[in-house]
Amino acid sequence: MTDQTNKKQWYVYIIECSDGAYYTGITTDLKRRFAEHAGNGKGAKFFYGRRPMRIVFKENTDDRSSASRREAQIKAMSRVQKEALIAAHHS
Repeated sequence: MTDQTNKKQWYVYIIECSDGAYYTGITTDLKRRFAEHAGNGKGAKFFYGRRPMRIVFKENTDDRSSASRREAQIKAMSRVQKEALIAAHHS
């Protein structure tokens, strides 16, 4: 049996940007990653010229592999599908 107490929790997240665009990513620490995107030099190039405004969606996954697969699914969605996902998450 594997000890699950030290296992990192992975998150898939969507950030709404200042220009209305959505950014999807994965992390083990949402607060830290948002701060990185907001300007401490470790954020994604996607944020050059736009600011992250807020996390509008987050989903827990069991491991990095699951998070990466889910991230790819979300990135492949249309804007309308992403907005429906976000709306369902907030209801």
